[in-house]
Amino acid sequence: MPGYTWHKQPEGKTLFITFDDGPVPVVTPFVLEQLKAYNARATFFCVGDNLSKHPEIAEQLLREGHVLANHTFNHLKGWQTSTSDYLQNIRACEAELSKFQVLKRLFRPPYGRITGKQAAKLRQEGYELIMWDVLTNDYDNSLAPEECLQKSIKFTENGSIVVFHDSVKAQRNLMYVLPRYLEHFAKQGYTFEAL
Repeated sequence: MPGYTWHKQPEGKTLFITFDDGPVPVVTPFVLEQLKAYNARATFFCVGDNLSKHPEIAEQLLREGHVLANHTFNHLKGWQTSTSDYLQNIRACEAELSKFQVLKRLFRPPYGRITGKQAAKLRQEGYELIMWDVLTNDYDNSLAPEECLQKSIKFTENGSIVVFHDSVKAQRNLMYVLPRYLEHFAKQGYTFEAL
């Protein structure tokens, strides 16, 4: 799928940690504590509805050097949504992001599902479409936390774009995996940068 960003080619040992679906109380503040412990910067693909409900968390994300990005207003599946409705929902999220002076146009489609027409329209509007090469599956509660951690580590390589979720659904696995994941790669000399 050309035209999408799946991986980066950094000059040094760098990983690009991303979080989808927040910001939400409890979970996003936990993520911030973990990132701070490793001087890590991350990109948060925010649901616009959550931004409108929790602006104080979004402000904290920005204060601590993280990047806010667009994940639609209502976490829509592009394959099941008309292009006009999809773009309108993205613009609604953009309106929330603009309240925080977010100028960088990064977009991640929820579930990774977007049509070619939707993607083309977004590129015309100046968006970079960010995908991933490591999906932690932290939202899958049938996956044991230790297995989630080991698989996430196994598939990570230099320049990986890694997806976690700062959501209630992912909370159990995220709270186990994230601190151990950061520690593992920090010990190997990696830094963690925002996109």
